[in-house]
Amino acid sequence: AKAQGGGMLLALLGWISSCVTTFVPLWKNLNLDLNELEVWNMGLWQVCITQEEGVVECQAHGSFLALPPELRISRLLMCLSNGLGLLGCLLAALGLEGWRTCEGKPGRKRRLLLGGGATLGTAGITTLVPVSWVAYNTVLDFWDETVPDIVPRWEFGEATFLGWFAGAFLAVGGLLLACSARSTPSATPLAPACRHAPAAGHHLRPKNADLVI
Repeated sequence: AKAQGGGMLLALLGWISSCVTTFVPLWKNLNLDLNELEVWNMGLWQVCITQEEGVVECQAHGSFLALPPELRISRLLMCLSNGLGLLGCLLAALGLEGWRTCEGKPGRKRRLLLGGGATLGTAGITTLVPVSWVAYNTVLDFWDETVPDIVPRWEFGEATFLGWFAGAFLAVGGLLLACSARSTPSATPLAPACRHAPAAGHHLRPKNADLVI
């Protein structure tokens, strides 16, 4: 029960963090040397500029096809991760021991736990892949020697680290739930039917009662 509770908590935290990572424009940060009071933030859906006064101006990306390949594929993978995370949480919740659903069918509850754990693990992978891909390209661009030093470089944003934690939480939570399915008690064998005593006053006749000696 503790493993199931801990796995469910990690899965929920991972799913919420993955949803936040998907939509916040904090995947990359850029500080301009000419104007240090202006910070650029890029996400999967828009680019925002934060000025000294606290004013934030955001503009959505233009065409989907005009985006770099890592951003296009990251959009699809993160949306897929959010859907898989929600599905995995629902399946695992139905398979928990504390729920009354399928209470008399432990085999079905075990399958729900296994399915939920596997789905959550897949959601964790589909979160880690795009975040790591964008981070890898950010490192390559930062250390690109062909770009002049005067040109500002993009750096990791807060959403990058949040996405790594989200993917790890989803994967670990799914693993705990899948492993806890093995410890789920199996179906108890049905008790043998009770033999009812003959009613009072009723006597069984012997087989040879009608035989005449």
